[in-house]
Amino acid sequence: MRRGTYTLALYVVAPLVWLWMARRARKAGGNWGIFSAARFGRPSADSPAPFARPPVWVHAVSLGETRAAEPLVKVLLERGLPVLLTHTTATGRAEGARLFPEAIASGQLRQTWLPYDFPGAVREFLTCYTPRCGLLIEREVWPNLLAQARRQGIRMALISARFSASSLRQAAWMGRVLRDALANLDAVLAQTPDDAQRLEQAGAHRVSVTGSLKFDLSLPTSQALEGRAWRQVLGRPVIAVASTREGEDALFVQAIQTLRNVKAVEASAGVSSEGAASGGAVSAGEALTAGARVSARRVLYLLIPRHPQRFDEAAEQLTAAGLTYMRRSQVPTYALEDIASQAISQQGQLPLTQTESVPPADCEVDVMLGDSLGEMAFYYAAADVAIVAGSFVPLGGQNLIEACAAGVPVIVGPYTFNFEQAAKDAIAAQAALRAADAPEALGAALRLLGDENRRAAMGRAAHDWSAAHAGATKRTLQALDEWFSS
Repeated sequence: MRRGTYTLALYVVAPLVWLWMARRARKAGGNWGIFSAARFGRPSADSPAPFARPPVWVHAVSLGETRAAEPLVKVLLERGLPVLLTHTTATGRAEGARLFPEAIASGQLRQTWLPYDFPGAVREFLTCYTPRCGLLIEREVWPNLLAQARRQGIRMALISARFSASSLRQAAWMGRVLRDALANLDAVLAQTPDDAQRLEQAGAHRVSVTGSLKFDLSLPTSQALEGRAWRQVLGRPVIAVASTREGEDALFVQAIQTLRNVKAVEASAGVSSEGAASGGAVSAGEALTAGARVSARRVLYLLIPRHPQRFDEAAEQLTAAGLTYMRRSQVPTYALEDIASQAISQQGQLPLTQTESVPPADCEVDVMLGDSLGEMAFYYAAADVAIVAGSFVPLGGQNLIEACAAGVPVIVGPYTFNFEQAAKDAIAAQAALRAADAPEALGAALRLLGDENRRAAMGRAAHDWSAAHAGATKRTLQALDEWFSS
């Protein structure tokens, strides 16, 4: 496929894309600006004004990429560089506004939408903002955008780049248009050697390996303290089912419902570090080794949908299953003023004096629905075990690094091709387990709840593995240093 054919196809399918975005916006809420001038590359009264000097342009398509970009953007701001931060989704833009309020207020950082990949739109966008360079995070390869940047002499890099085997097959199908787009990149900084190899096979040049920016995420201290304090006051074991995608809420709701119908659940030593069961899959009804018993009726489950448009849908499924639940948005914030410094010095042994911050009703429900954004650090800190979803249906999985950084044992599903190397490495480091399905994942989590020594060892391994892979931000800055100083 040539770029002209790609552009024609883009014009044809654009109405369907806009319809999909409109439906998603209605469910998720927020201002998506689907037909705003910015989406077509044109400045408007709502668009940020041009900078006094060329900015570093960073594109973070959605929530996860925006979080991943945080350490890099902070360094750029500390160097005094102006930053243009673009997004495609409303959740990504809201997260950017939450992360950088001071820089936005001062005008050093400005946000806008990435324009649609129409030739005229990307031309006007680049002409308006004239960035000194562009940094596209992970997978954002747009043929017309990169062709226009090359025409205007704007250096472009794909950073923290990941490229799965399925992406390579897609690249082969698209042919020349994607091969030329990758060739227009001035630098490609891949997460892993496998990503680098596939990118080169697809047509990228000047490829190097710098790692994943997500390893450099710093968990908000206030959220981590609040989560740990909340868990201690709660006095119940907590299993987080985090970042569920379409179809997964129903799987886990059904599995939790089954557990609630079991008086006491015992899970045996079935899930190995490679995810296969020793002598059979671990199910919710199997026995814990050494007689360790965990009451399934006592565990609190945190069900955390990945996207806000599915919060209400997940609530309806919980109601239909007869499970009692409350929403995170209804839980009062834990007061930290008197305990934060002591909590740090005592490594999480929090002196609790304000138990009224967790109402008695919290302790009776089966599930807390995580209907909030930007609080994943709270959820992981509150959890004894984290099941990282997106991996129990063939969608490629969600980021497990944040859970590992929180020092929580992690369980993933069979579909982790978006984070394949990270998942394999975490399992090899004994920081994570792999389960075949939702019931097996909950069975493995219950077994860990009944084995304090193994759970603590996995938590330490998870934290150490995450810390050992940090440094992608520094390597990215070193690789592109000339771009920022010129």
